[in-house]
Amino acid sequence: MNVLDARREFFAHLLAAQVQAGDGGRLEAAFRSTPREKFLGPGPWRAFTASGYIAIPAEHPELVYQDITVALDADRHINNGQPSLHALCLAALTVQPGDRVLHIGAGTGYYTAILAQLAPQGTVTGLELDPELARRAAENLAEYPNARLEGRSGAEGELPQSDVIYVNAGATRPLEAWLRALRPGGRLVFPLTGGHGTGAMLLVTRGPDDAPWPAHMLLPVAFIDCEGARDPEEEKRLNAAFERGQWRSVRTLHRGTEPAADAWVVGNGWWLGR
Repeated sequence: MNVLDARREFFAHLLAAQVQAGDGGRLEAAFRSTPREKFLGPGPWRAFTASGYIAIPAEHPELVYQDITVALDADRHINNGQPSLHALCLAALTVQPGDRVLHIGAGTGYYTAILAQLAPQGTVTGLELDPELARRAAENLAEYPNARLEGRSGAEGELPQSDVIYVNAGATRPLEAWLRALRPGGRLVFPLTGGHGTGAMLLVTRGPDDAPWPAHMLLPVAFIDCEGARDPEEEKRLNAAFERGQWRSVRTLHRGTEPAADAWVVGNGWWLGR
């Protein structure tokens, strides 16, 4: 085994162990078989660390197999994401082999490719609004027969019915388009963020239409904004809610009902219960 393969294998094993993925090794195998460097474009690459950006030379692709973010477009603060964060979210989504998966904010397709391997008998649709990132993602995903990329927004228009929806851009609310697209028992994970892109990943599971849906926060995050999924008033309410804390107390998503007095946050036509 060469150095690159050994580093990728160790990286995948570490991620799966950190998130305690109880899926029989499927998440680990998906990360192990997906070449991260391919989805970053030609090197050298710019990796973000606590002390700022550092350069990773193209002749050492094994160095991208660390729990670091790597720039896709440093000027716009667009990056490939922190692998441990995405591994935790993917584990929480409990993707099944035959699931229909929708990935919104696919970037250059790295996590879309991992989703495609988690659902080998299903379908994975990646949506990316940015034309250049969408072009790169389409090229990168060409070898995955169950994955396709559409260069469009995931915040408007009709979306395919899905068992899993994974959103990688910050919203101030769970969009009705996302909720409508969930099949019974379907899972949605998206960054619920206030100002400055900070907030937490929210997991919502579709339940009966006449009852609250199970929901809980996974971990604190910072994401770029999702165009078409932001509301200034909701952003203010979220800022206040996150400042108060107790975001881990969220247990339910309610829509179209009068909010309870102890609601964690109240949006426009929706609220999160404790």
